[in-house]
Amino acid sequence: MVGRKALVVEVWLVLGLSLGASALYAVLDLFRSLSASAPLRAQRAVINASAVPDHSMLDLAYQLAGITVALVPVALVVYLLVRSGESISSIGLDAARFGRETAWGVVLAAVVGGAGLALYVGAYHAGLNVRVVPTNLPPAWWRTPVLILAAVQNGVLEEVVVCGYLLHRLRQLQWASNRSLVASAALRGAYHLYQGFGGFLGNAAMGLLFGRLYQRQGRLVRLVLAHSLIDTGAFVGYVMLRSRLSWLP
Repeated sequence: MVGRKALVVEVWLVLGLSLGASALYAVLDLFRSLSASAPLRAQRAVINASAVPDHSMLDLAYQLAGITVALVPVALVVYLLVRSGESISSIGLDAARFGRETAWGVVLAAVVGGAGLALYVGAYHAGLNVRVVPTNLPPAWWRTPVLILAAVQNGVLEEVVVCGYLLHRLRQLQWASNRSLVASAALRGAYHLYQGFGGFLGNAAMGLLFGRLYQRQGRLVRLVLAHSLIDTGAFVGYVMLRSRLSWLP
């Protein structure tokens, strides 16, 4: 077992190389948005942005490279767990009871996805959020597969790092459950601040729900599946339905 001081350093390094860094940039993005002359709802944030709009295959290469690099912190977490004498089962990432995990994931995705969409629309019209554009990728044959891969990448990265790994390590550091839960949820909300205050509140609430479920059940696969489905619905659904839904920002 790794010593306490080493665990503290490990956690800071993992977060600094992944979602902690994203949170820092998201805070700066929010300050930039607030200092702009236009109100928040008049600004926009593109999530899956095209890197080379005029060169389809090079754009595809950039998208795949970005997805791959974003998953390196997950590989680091797995390595650190194994090095400390543990495994992915220690954070509930194994494939046991996969059918039940899938059912849980689908239900969570439906509940959280629906509530999240309502909160986003409300926050946008209240002037608390920028207009979030899930993608501006060109209508190439690879757009939908890439958006699905990006959604899965988000689900794996966020749930493994900010839920499974962080809550697992904080428990080993003898943090109280509620304190750990609030820290995890606050981090989840923080790296969504580039969307505005609604993005923070909605994702922090999701973090409280997912974090508590993880603390009680110790299962991470269902959370990864739910998150991946939510983002798939947001990314692919935007492409398919944006022109048909006049109320969608």
